[in-house]
Amino acid sequence: MALLLGAIADDVTGATDLAACLTRHGMRVVQTLGVPRTAAVPDADAIVVALKTRTVPAAEAVSASLDAASWLRAGGARQLFFKYCSTFDSTDAGNIGPVAEALLDQLGAQFTIACPAYPGNRRTVYLGHLFVGSALLSESGMRDHPLTPMRDANLVRVLQRQCRGSVGLVPFADVEAGPEALRAAFERLRSSGTRIAVVDALTDSHLTTIGQACGRLPLVTGGSGVAAGLPGNFREAGLLPVGQGWAPLPVTPGPVLVLAGSCSEATRAQVAAMASRCPAIRIDPVGLARTGDALDAATASLSDALASGPASLVYSTADPEDVRRAQAELGAAEAAAVTERALASLAVFAVRRGVRILIVAGGDTSGRVAAALGLTQLRIGPEIAPGVPWTIHEGDPALLVAFKSGNFGGATFFTDAMEKLPKP
Repeated sequence: MALLLGAIADDVTGATDLAACLTRHGMRVVQTLGVPRTAAVPDADAIVVALKTRTVPAAEAVSASLDAASWLRAGGARQLFFKYCSTFDSTDAGNIGPVAEALLDQLGAQFTIACPAYPGNRRTVYLGHLFVGSALLSESGMRDHPLTPMRDANLVRVLQRQCRGSVGLVPFADVEAGPEALRAAFERLRSSGTRIAVVDALTDSHLTTIGQACGRLPLVTGGSGVAAGLPGNFREAGLLPVGQGWAPLPVTPGPVLVLAGSCSEATRAQVAAMASRCPAIRIDPVGLARTGDALDAATASLSDALASGPASLVYSTADPEDVRRAQAELGAAEAAAVTERALASLAVFAVRRGVRILIVAGGDTSGRVAAALGLTQLRIGPEIAPGVPWTIHEGDPALLVAFKSGNFGGATFFTDAMEKLPKP
């Protein structure tokens, strides 16, 4: 089968979230970690290229995204999708707007949409405003995100500050009117000079409608939810058969390592629940920065933990006040970097000790761990929770890995993931 959809994600967990969504809707999906160095394209209906561009300088994000788009287009992708977080994580400098406009330029396209809505994870857009549950984005926990604090819920305003071209709105009423009316709304905006339109969505049915209306767009941008409607377009065109998209999990008995770098509210609850059930090792960025002995001590503790039971937890997850203190002493970028390096080092140590099952929480942490382990390609298995699948790295050694966005999953996510592993 030819490649149908080529996707570019701005972090690893976002890529697995998108891959899970497409798999759920019957596409065979391969996720790559970075742009492959070979021109050969994996046998898949969709390929999701996971980058680490959410918080890098905008010019760097644009360059990496264009490289990914070029590779996907050379591989025959019929449509491109640019995936970002359902909480629109970005700053006034970008990177969502600059990347979207650069991709439009590369494709020679005039118009696309922006829709981060993901009702299954309580992210909705109404009159251009992003809600997390019943709270505006600017009143949610994202207000205090250490790298991308979101203090404006009006996405038209947020995106316009990042873009050269005009940003518009497709309101709820146009989405409710169905795919044809929505396509007409797109055309009106395009004809009036709007380059990117924020689209309202409150329910999964709205996302399906939006996906259907986007069938003719060379580029679609949004969260994973809006991609749910895209496989149906290919199926209706006779390009995608009906079938199961996910790959079966191999049976891999052995210890499980959980690595948590996210400081989101969801991950803090998950760490607290897991710490009561298994050996838990906390790493502190200030301690790591002050002395090399801190990482040695954590490694020794992990060695003992791996020998003592079926699961171990290593985490840097902390409450906002602790994060602020670490950032004040080290700087935000260095506090994040020293933590990610330590977690990645511990992941490598654990795999060398025979661990073959890992759960990683946090987008930046997941990217650093994947790079340290040399992961280049993942096949997508069944979901643990919405947006978080088990993935299979078919290398030497073979690994089962779950990369989890910090905001995803319930309080018992880590134990839920272990319970959904196949039995030996």
